[in-house]
Amino acid sequence: MKRFIIAIPAILYAIVLNAQDNTSSLKPDTGRGADCVLYTTDMGEVLSAVSENSPELAALRQDTEAQAFQMKSENILEDPSIEYSSFYSSGVTGQSGSELVVSQGFDFPTVYAARHKKNELSRTALESSLNDERRRILLDAKNICLDIIMYRQIGELLDMQSEIADDLLGLYEQRLESGDASALEVNKIKMELMSLATDVAANRSALDAAAGNLAAMNGGKPIVFEADVFPLTEDIADMEAAVEEYLASDAAIIAAASAAEAARKEISISKQGWIPKLEVGYRRNTAIRDAEHGFLVGCSIPLFSNHKKVAMAKALSTSAQSTLNYTRLNAEAQVRAILNEMQQTQAAINAYNEPLMRETLALLRQAVEGGEISLIDYFVEASGIYSSLTACITLQNSWHKLAASLYRNRL
Repeated sequence: MKRFIIAIPAILYAIVLNAQDNTSSLKPDTGRGADCVLYTTDMGEVLSAVSENSPELAALRQDTEAQAFQMKSENILEDPSIEYSSFYSSGVTGQSGSELVVSQGFDFPTVYAARHKKNELSRTALESSLNDERRRILLDAKNICLDIIMYRQIGELLDMQSEIADDLLGLYEQRLESGDASALEVNKIKMELMSLATDVAANRSALDAAAGNLAAMNGGKPIVFEADVFPLTEDIADMEAAVEEYLASDAAIIAAASAAEAARKEISISKQGWIPKLEVGYRRNTAIRDAEHGFLVGCSIPLFSNHKKVAMAKALSTSAQSTLNYTRLNAEAQVRAILNEMQQTQAAINAYNEPLMRETLALLRQAVEGGEISLIDYFVEASGIYSSLTACITLQNSWHKLAASLYRNRL
C-alpha cells in the first residue's frame, strides 16, 4: 500500500516534467535567431510590414494619440474647491467657530458642446495628418523597392557583359597563341573586365544599401525583396479624372479642411466666452454651540479674460482657410506636374526598342567571334547599346516612381 502511495506522486511528477518539456518546445526562440526575415516578391507585403513595424510611424501614432488626449482634457469640468477656515475669539478656549465651503465651477453647457464639436474636427485633422505621414513613409518604402528592382536589372546587364567579356578573353587568348590576335586586343578585354568589376561592385553596394534602408524602415527587421520586374501599373485613361481622384483623397487637404472647420468652430466658442461661468457648492458655518448649513451659488463674469479672443479666433480662422487654399492649389500643381513628367518619361521609354538592342548585341557577339568586325568596333558598339539599355531601365524606374507618387493616396 505504501509503495502504491509513493508511486502516484512519482508518476504525476513525470507527467508534469513531460508537459513542461512539450510547452518549452512550443515557445519561440527569443535569441537573435528569432528575427524573422521576410522573403517576398510582393511589394504589398513589404508595405504592410513597414506600416506595422516602422519606428517613425509608431512615434507619430503615439504623438497623435497624446494630442487627442490633451484635447479631451481641455473640455472637462474644473477641479472642485474645498476650503476650511477656523476662528478664534478672546475669552473662548480653543476654536470658537469654523467654516467649510465645498464648491464646483463649470462653464455653460453649450460651451462644452461647442468644444466637443471642435475637438472632433481637430481629431479628424490629426488623424488625416497621421495618414498623410503614413503614406509618405510607405511611398519612400515603395521607391526603395523600385530601386532594388532597377539595381537587379542593371546587375543582370552587367553580368551579361562580364560573361561575354570572359568568353571573348578565352577566345582571344587562344588566338594570341596561334598568332591571330594581338596582345593589345587581349589587354583591351582585360581592361574591360576591370571596368565591369568596378561597376558590378558599385551596383552591388547600391543594392545592399537599399536593402539596409528598407530594413531600417521596417524597424530593423530584415526584408529580402526578391522581385526583379517592375510591377504592372494601370494606364491613365483620363488625366482630369486622375487629378480629381488625387485631390479628393489627399490626406493633407483633408487635414487642412478639418483644421479650417475647427478654426471656424473656435469663433463660436470664443463668442460664448462672454457667458458667465457658474459655481455651486455647499457651506457649513459653526459657532461655539450652533451650526448653520447652506448652499453656495455664484458666477464669474468674464469682463477681462475674453478680451480680443473673438478677434484672435477670426484671424486664426482666416489663416487656416488660407492654408487650406494653398494646400489644395499646391497639391493640384504637384499632381499635374507628375502627370506631365510621366508623359515625357513614357515618350522617352517608347523611343527605346529593347528587343532590337538585345538582338543587336547577339549579332555583334557573333560578328566579333567570327572575325567579321574588330574587337575595338565591338566594344564601341556594344558599350553604346549597354548604355542605352541602362538608360531605359533607369527611365522605367523613374516612371514607376512617378506612378507611385500619383497613386500615393491609395496606400
